[in-house]
Amino acid sequence: MDACLSSEQQPRPLDEAPSPPDDEAPHTDDTSRPPGDSNEIEASLRSLQKFVPTNYASYTQEYYQFVGKKIVIQESIESYGAVVWPGAMVLCQYLEEHTEELNLRGAKILEIGAGPGLVSIVASILGAQVTATDLPDVLGNLQYNLLKNTFNCTTYLPEVKELVWGEGLEQTFPKSTLSYDYVLASDVVYHHYFLDKLLATMAYLCQPGTVLLWANKFRFSTDYEFLDKFKQVFDTTLLAESQESSIKLFKGILKWD
Repeated sequence: MDACLSSEQQPRPLDEAPSPPDDEAPHTDDTSRPPGDSNEIEASLRSLQKFVPTNYASYTQEYYQFVGKKIVIQESIESYGAVVWPGAMVLCQYLEEHTEELNLRGAKILEIGAGPGLVSIVASILGAQVTATDLPDVLGNLQYNLLKNTFNCTTYLPEVKELVWGEGLEQTFPKSTLSYDYVLASDVVYHHYFLDKLLATMAYLCQPGTVLLWANKFRFSTDYEFLDKFKQVFDTTLLAESQESSIKLFKGILKWD
C-alpha cells in the first residue's frame, strides 16, 4: 500500500464532476523518508487492516483528483460495492466546494453504503471524523482503500464498521451513542429490495441537528417512489441537479413530531 498520495440555497446546475487524471502510476516522495521508513509504514498498514478484501478475479486501480490530492481506488466490476458510482463523484465535488460552509473540520460523519470509499476518503482529507459503513463482503476493500489514501495524511483515521440496513441497528449503533453531524449516502437507491430498510436506517442514524446529504443518479421509477417516501420522513432541499446525467443532490433534516 502507498502511505499517502499527495500532490438555503436554490437548486443549481451541477458542474461537471472532476475527471480522473491520466492513468499514471501513483508515487510518493521517498527521498524525505529515513531508510526503512517505507517498510515500517507498510507493516503499520497491514496491522490496521482488520477486514480481508474479497477475492475477486480482478481488481483495477482507478485514479481521482479531489482537494488537490491524487486518490487511488481499488475497484472491481464484480461487485456493485466495489465500484465508484456517479453520485459519489457529485457528492465529493459538493463537499470539496462547500467545506467551510459545512464546517467539516472535526465534524462527525457516517457514510451509508460507502462502497470502495471515495466519499469517505474525501471527507477525511477535509478534516472530518469518518465512520464508513457497508455490507460485510465490501469492508475489506473499503478499508484497504481508506488506509491507502488516509494513513499518516489525515487528522483522523477513518473507522470501518459493518452496517446491514435495517438489521441490528441498536446493537451496532446504540441510539445513546449517536452524535453524527452528517450522514452521507450516494447511489444507494437503485433497483433492489431493501429500500424501506434503507430509509428506516437513514432515519435511525439521524439525531436533532444531523444533516443527511444524499446524491443519486435517478434511473428507475422506484427511485422516484423512494424520493417521495424520503420527503415524508425528511425536510428535503434540492441542493444541486444535472438534467443531463439525472443526478440529484439532496439535503435532508429528519422531521420530529
